[in-house]
Amino acid sequence: MRHNRAVNHLGRKSGHRKALLANMASSLILKKRITTTEAKAKALKPYVEPLITKSKEDTTHSRRVVFSYLKDKEATAELFRTIAPKVAERPGGYLRILHTGFRQGDAAEMVLVELVDFNEAALASGKKEVKKTTRRSRAKKAEAAEEAPAVEAAPAAEAAEAPAAE
Repeated sequence: MRHNRAVNHLGRKSGHRKALLANMASSLILKKRITTTEAKAKALKPYVEPLITKSKEDTTHSRRVVFSYLKDKEATAELFRTIAPKVAERPGGYLRILHTGFRQGDAAEMVLVELVDFNEAALASGKKEVKKTTRRSRAKKAEAAEEAPAVEAAPAAEAAEAPAAE
């Protein structure tokens, strides 16, 4: 039985698995989007997201820790220079996994793994569709909105009459 065995071994020994995840993480950081199988993507997500969180604090120690996982100088530099400032306010959830279908040869489930803040198409469409809705009645807000312009209009009217009187 597999009780308390959380990690997916991906059919590889530990050294091969670590190298695979490091290479996939480096490719994701450099290219911002990669296509892979669903199992590898699910294994990649908990590997990369703590590294992105670590990169928010730009210290020598955090750079060395991230480099020990990525094993790629360019990917580490890209992570700290480009990605970390862009995700600074985001509390987590840096990756998006989108299902793209099945692979031709073995029918493996293929997915697209991308960094959330680097998909310009989704960001552009997301900003247009943002609409706040509420389940509460708007009667109180409507009454307050009608009273507010009337209160603001009165001082403006008095100010306009004062120069005319002089």
